[in-house]
Amino acid sequence: MSALVLGVDSGGSGLRVALARRSPGAEGPRVLGVRCAEPVRTGPAGIDADHMAEQLLPALRELCATAGAGREPVAAACVGAAGMATLGESLRTRLPGLLREGCGVRALVLAADAVTAYAGALGQRPGAVVAAGTGMVATGTDLSRWRRADGWGHLLGDCGGGAWIGRAGLDAALRAVDGRPGGSAALRARAEERFGAPLSGLPAQLYPRADRAAVLASFAPDVADACAVGDPVASRIVRAAAEEIADSAAAVCPAQGDGGGATDATGTAVVACTGGLFRLGEVLQGPVRAGLAARLPGVDVVEAAGDPLDGAVLLAHELAADRLALPRDPALLTVTGPGARQG
Repeated sequence: MSALVLGVDSGGSGLRVALARRSPGAEGPRVLGVRCAEPVRTGPAGIDADHMAEQLLPALRELCATAGAGREPVAAACVGAAGMATLGESLRTRLPGLLREGCGVRALVLAADAVTAYAGALGQRPGAVVAAGTGMVATGTDLSRWRRADGWGHLLGDCGGGAWIGRAGLDAALRAVDGRPGGSAALRARAEERFGAPLSGLPAQLYPRADRAAVLASFAPDVADACAVGDPVASRIVRAAAEEIADSAAAVCPAQGDGGGATDATGTAVVACTGGLFRLGEVLQGPVRAGLAARLPGVDVVEAAGDPLDGAVLLAHELAADRLALPRDPALLTVTGPGARQG
């Protein structure tokens, strides 16, 4: 029978909600509409399940009304959230009941955003996915277990991500201010244009802000532009970022040392790169491809099929069809309701 499914992508920039319909015989879900809401709060108890429900349920009701679905229950849902692995206990405890009472959700996938990014990029086939934006995380699976590399946040890791590139670029700009080795006059000029001169005021702009990772990442396009016109310091930063990204991908790719599980239908290992950082273009993509080729000879680097919201919709669709194949994991992917058995 035809059934409604719900996909949710929750991150630092906001909450995205997609309503889709699963139809018998259809290859995939048909998206009926998408709504956006403010970011979900995170507190001492982790991601706030009540605040998510306050955002999600009105958006869902609006989507159902627009699609003419009335009070039809939602057969399955997938919520992908940044911080699920370490901050998701409240969601795992409270959200299933809130969604069951609020919109009749019978089966629910709760997943880390790295997992929905994986599903959006590669679907349910084995492989590895690098998701890079402000941060950077690599995820891989052979469909029996997950591997994860980095994703430790801008203070402890996220190496090669936007904040990492931006911070390295600002370090080079401030070295130029000081006259220390490793400085870049080109990056100093770009930093002054973006943040104002003199750059001695930059710490007061940056340190008090809760969104300082995003502020750092805002300078990554300037570093890429300086690299594209030949600034040697910017070029070293971008090459180093590509090496970090390739290292993380190689660490999680199941083709490494376990019998070659990360293969497509032709037997070739599959890796995809997704996320806003790759919009920097060939200046980053080229070195990443070279780094992957050096670390994973024979790997097929494929274009990501979709984004994390697409992945959430897909996982909800597959759960409704009792075809969820990605491995369960207490921190990364849990299922409640029908379909909770291991796929």
